[in-house]
Amino acid sequence: MGMSILKTKIEIIKYIASSNNEKLSSNDGTNYMENGNGIEIIKELLVTEIGETAHAYLHKNIDLSNNVTMLQSTSTRFNVEKINLNKFKNIVNIKRVNDIRWLNKFFEVVNSKLPIDGIFIGCVETKRERKARILRKSPSPFNWLHYSIDFIHKRIAPKIWLTKRLYFSLTKGKNRVITKAETLGRLISCGFKIIDEVEINNYTWFVVKKVSLPLYDNNPSYGPIYKMPRIGKNGKIINVYKLRTMHPFSEYLQEYMIEKYGYDNEGKGKIKNDFRATTLGSFFRRYWLDELPQLINVFKGEMVLVGVRPLSRTRFNEFPDEMKKRRTQFKPGCFPPYVALLMPNEEDNIKAEKIYLDQKEKHPFWTDIKFFWLSVYNIVTNKIRSA
Repeated sequence: MGMSILKTKIEIIKYIASSNNEKLSSNDGTNYMENGNGIEIIKELLVTEIGETAHAYLHKNIDLSNNVTMLQSTSTRFNVEKINLNKFKNIVNIKRVNDIRWLNKFFEVVNSKLPIDGIFIGCVETKRERKARILRKSPSPFNWLHYSIDFIHKRIAPKIWLTKRLYFSLTKGKNRVITKAETLGRLISCGFKIIDEVEINNYTWFVVKKVSLPLYDNNPSYGPIYKMPRIGKNGKIINVYKLRTMHPFSEYLQEYMIEKYGYDNEGKGKIKNDFRATTLGSFFRRYWLDELPQLINVFKGEMVLVGVRPLSRTRFNEFPDEMKKRRTQFKPGCFPPYVALLMPNEEDNIKAEKIYLDQKEKHPFWTDIKFFWLSVYNIVTNKIRSA
């Protein structure tokens, strides 16, 4: 490689890392961005780092050559902090987010440097992609032994109180295991809207747009029991307790999942291709174990054993106005009507609630008794499973 080309590449690298340059010029005054050399060398560098397909994906979503796009490869928010405010409309970080320890803080800083509708592009090696990579590395059964050790080290140790502090002290948060659901959920909680996400070369690339300031959630749902904001009696928002069946930060993805995937073909009110549920969570749902913490809401007087289901704001707004008014006259219940009547699909769910409310308004006590025992029978005989 000639010295002139090497020198040009050094200048390009400086441009990528800088937050202040308006244009890129070499020591002899040549403007590489104006004569086209800079664009080609940026492409060459990016293709070397992330591959041709990933580069094409970046190019498809933003203009990599203009002065309002910031290209970085960093795992520290310090390098984002030094970017001048309101200077860039697009920020691209080709460093995978698995190596960023304080992930929400990093996303919050990116948010602060972008205007409304500004674009942020990044990538993550998801839990599923990591598993596939490990299993490809060596023949069976050694690959499964490797994966088992990695699972204990990377998935269990960071979550146990006795080992959590030691784990982060040794790893500094590098090479963490993170799911697709958690990554996208964190981005939404930090004020971004998901525009697109795609898997390329065993990484998931995401394109997000700034739509608001971060929520600065000081109590993210990371524990085994978490609270979901739901519509209660008289339209009051209550926090419904549930045993975790989804990956952390999944609650922020509800609207995105419905918009992107819709409901399943059977119309059971369940989201199609829902990647948010954990393996253990699916077991809990099958036997309704995830609903047990709702007894806390019953003891607090926010819910009853039998009643309309506590809904998210998004799902509540999908109901007819008449049903919105009728169902908020009562406390929501742990056992919703569709369980007793075996009517889980989207349209029949509303019909089930109408049947229940019609009967409850006439015979409140006996209606709840009947619906309770029908629900218990259907759950015990495995005729229906938790949503």
